[in-house]
Amino acid sequence: MNLPTREQSGVLIVSVSGRIDHLASEEFTQAIEPILQQCKNGNRPVLLDFSAVEYISSAGLRVLMMASRRAKAEKGVFAIASLQPLVQEVFAISRFNLIMPCYVSIDAACKVLGS
Repeated sequence: MNLPTREQSGVLIVSVSGRIDHLASEEFTQAIEPILQQCKNGNRPVLLDFSAVEYISSAGLRVLMMASRRAKAEKGVFAIASLQPLVQEVFAISRFNLIMPCYVSIDAACKVLGS
């Protein structure tokens, strides 16, 4: 899984796309691992841009939960922005938006998380 990155206002933005389901969850876990190293000890916030994610399953939510827990344990900042309506509904139903910060847009997130 290719996760292109860019920086905006001191925030590392990671573009995620497609479906994050049972089949893709292991690949997503492996792809996100080196990215989590970037936010260690408050180094710089990591923001997942979900504007191109069309579906997420419970397996995908589990990957995000584990990544969020790890980032918090390592004093890092890990958040999500730009959820598509279907994905946003899954987050709301599962109350996942209470587990990790979710922002309406990249710009809104960068205003809060950036330097």
